[in-house]
Amino acid sequence: MSAARQPRPQRARTKARKRALDILFESEARGEDPLEVLAHRRTTDDAPPVSDYAATLVEGVVAHRERIDQLLAEHAEGWTVARMPAVDRTLLRIGVYELLWEDDVDDPVAITEAVELARTLSTDDSPRFLNGVLGRIADIAPQLRATR
Repeated sequence: MSAARQPRPQRARTKARKRALDILFESEARGEDPLEVLAHRRTTDDAPPVSDYAATLVEGVVAHRERIDQLLAEHAEGWTVARMPAVDRTLLRIGVYELLWEDDVDDPVAITEAVELARTLSTDDSPRFLNGVLGRIADIAPQLRATR
C-alpha cells in the first residue's frame, strides 16, 4: 500500500471516537451495559470493527463515568447531565475522558474532535455548547489530572 493510501493515525482515532460514540449511545438508548455492547460488537462480523482505541474510550468512560458526569454537571452552565441531548452527553463524556485520562491526546485535539462530531451528528447549537463545556474543563485539566 502506498504512503498516500495508508490511514493517518489521526483519521483512525476520529473513526474510533465515532465508533465509541455509537457503542455508548446504543447502550444508553437500550439500557444495556456499555461493556456488554462493546464485547458483542467486537465479536460480531456484521458490525464495523471496533479498534483498540474505540474500546479504550468505551472502557474509560465507563470506568470514570461518575467523575465525568460530576464535572459535566459543574461546568455545563444551565444544563443538567440528564437534560443534555444524548449525542452531546456522550460526546462530552468521551471528550472529558480524553482530556483527563488519555495523556497522548492533546487537549485541543480532544475538544476539536468532539466539536467536529457534534457538527455532523447533533444540533446546530451543539458544537458551541461542547466547545464551551470542554474548554472550561480543559482550563482546569492540569489540576484535575494531578488529583486523579
